[in-house]
Amino acid sequence: MIKKKRNFNDLCIFFLIYYKKNPLMPSKIFFSIEYDFHASPQLLFQYLSTPSGLSEWFADNVNSRGEDFIFIWDDSEESAKLIQKKNNERVRFRWTNGEHDQDDYFFEFKILVDEITKDVSLIVSDYSDEDEMEESKMLWDNLVSDLKQVLGSA
Repeated sequence: MIKKKRNFNDLCIFFLIYYKKNPLMPSKIFFSIEYDFHASPQLLFQYLSTPSGLSEWFADNVNSRGEDFIFIWDDSEESAKLIQKKNNERVRFRWTNGEHDQDDYFFEFKILVDEITKDVSLIVSDYSDEDEMEESKMLWDNLVSDLKQVLGSA
């Protein structure tokens, strides 16, 4: 039997066909976006991991009790659990919205520092419905732009 080597396009097509036919597959698609920053990892981390920092750019108000966070926008309120935190490197939250598949999804902020140039990057990872991918990316672009303004890194 001769095995055909699969290329990236074949795998993408397979995934899309399988995804459409299998209702047990997660309904959201993972994505990551990288942003350059002119700020120290320590300062950036404070704005990604604390209620006061997050309320400066991510939500109108943020409250927390331990690992449980409440994000408030206008008249809307969403809950999330802090599921991973490594000082000055990474923060991962999982929405706790009561949906059956909530454990499958998270959003994450990861700080990378180039070893040679010492340039700082923020990688935002999230999930989106396929038909809302562009809107999700634009939302993150706008939020991160707000964060850069707050940090004076724009």
